[in-house]
Amino acid sequence: MSGREASVILVHGAWADGSSWGKVIPPLADKAEVIAAPLPLTSYQDDVAALERTVERASGPVVLVGHAYAGAVIAAIRSDRVKALVYVAALAPDEGETVADVFYRTEPHPQAPKLTPDDHGLIHFPRPAFAEAFAQNARADELAVLAAVQRPISPACITVPVGRPAWKDLPTWYLVAEQDRMISGDNQRFMAERMKARLRVHPVDHTPQVTAPSLVLTVVHEALDHIK
Repeated sequence: MSGREASVILVHGAWADGSSWGKVIPPLADKAEVIAAPLPLTSYQDDVAALERTVERASGPVVLVGHAYAGAVIAAIRSDRVKALVYVAALAPDEGETVADVFYRTEPHPQAPKLTPDDHGLIHFPRPAFAEAFAQNARADELAVLAAVQRPISPACITVPVGRPAWKDLPTWYLVAEQDRMISGDNQRFMAERMKARLRVHPVDHTPQVTAPSLVLTVVHEALDHIK
């Protein structure tokens, strides 16, 4: 198959939406169908169901790309159309673990914010913390967009034990963000090595799709080439 016949589905994490992939979508669109999947972030089951619906819409064999929390979501998809997984500074709980288990496996960075649900039971990200921990390498205009479009996440997304993850059965790539202040580089390496993923390690922050999109593109292209 040619790269143009494949589909790349980009899946945002917590406190983000599809616009976070804005810098990688146009270059990828030259080689594949590209879809930015919207997650409601209301529960883990809701997010998996939303991504399953997006996979159904794809026109070709699929590469799933997950950022942060979305790593747990892409690993729950059982469609035969999914041929490869790409993790971008993402969380990868094993069977029986929760997202919270792996997120809190290591001590938080000193500049990472303390996160608690609001009166509606949703966790918002403090606006100043986007510059301090979420995307410290981003420009001021990029930070303004990230803060403005953030979607809060429900604790129901991160407290549910997951089933057998698809990374045990599919070729997987992992971009380790060494300067990540949300998920430590050591924690990312642990998960990537446990997954037996193809590691790509770079000195980037938690949102390389915004601050170092060329690195994300390189990894996704590797996955696309693999499924040709």
